[in-house]
Amino acid sequence: FAIVAYGKLGGKELGYASDLDLIFLYDDDHPDAQEIYARLGQRINSMLGSYTPSGRLYETDLRLRPNGASGLLVSSIAAFAEYQRSQAWVWEHQALTRARFCAGDTQVGSAFEGIRQQVLCQPRDLGVLRKEIVEMRQKMRDGHPNDSPLYDIKHDSGGMVDIEFIVQCLQLLNGRVNPRSRSHRTLDAIRRLEEATALSPVEADGLR
Repeated sequence: FAIVAYGKLGGKELGYASDLDLIFLYDDDHPDAQEIYARLGQRINSMLGSYTPSGRLYETDLRLRPNGASGLLVSSIAAFAEYQRSQAWVWEHQALTRARFCAGDTQVGSAFEGIRQQVLCQPRDLGVLRKEIVEMRQKMRDGHPNDSPLYDIKHDSGGMVDIEFIVQCLQLLNGRVNPRSRSHRTLDAIRRLEEATALSPVEADGLR
C-alpha cells in the first residue's frame, strides 16, 4: 500500500493554506484486498483531517484518483496503469508531472514512478496538446473570476497557474526526448527545460 502526492505536496511547494492532493495505490492479489485497503485509506484520510485545538490538521482532496470523486477510493497498480494508458484525460497527465510517491511500500512507489515515466514519455502532437491545455486553463480561469481591482498572482493571466500550465505542456511535449524535464518540481523542470533548449523556434511559436 502506498500514498502518492499530487499538486503542491507532490511538487514540494506546500504552503500554510495548501490542501493535500492524494491517491492511494496497492499491489495485493488477496481477494479482499480492495475492501481492506479502502478501509485503510479512509482511516488515513480521517486522521489527516482530524480537528485539533488549533483547528483542522489538513484539508485533503482525493479527487485526482482514477475516475475522480466517482471512482474507487483505492486503486490497484494494474488498474491505475490501465486507466492512465487508455482513459485518462490530458489534464490528468498534467497532474502526473507533479506527482510523487510519498509514503508506504517502496515497491508500490517504484511501480507508480514507472507508470508516471511511461506516461510522460508518450509522443504528443503539439496542436492537440496545446488545444487541450488551453481549454482546461480557461475552465480554471472561469472558475476563479477576479472581481477586485487587485492582480491575483495565482489565477490571473500571466500568474502562477499560467506558468505551471506552460511548464507542464513542455514536460508532456518533451518528456520523451528529455528525461531530465520529468521532474515533479516546477522550478527544477524550468531549469532543465532551459538547459536542454527544449523547443525549436517553430514549436515555441506554436505555444503562444
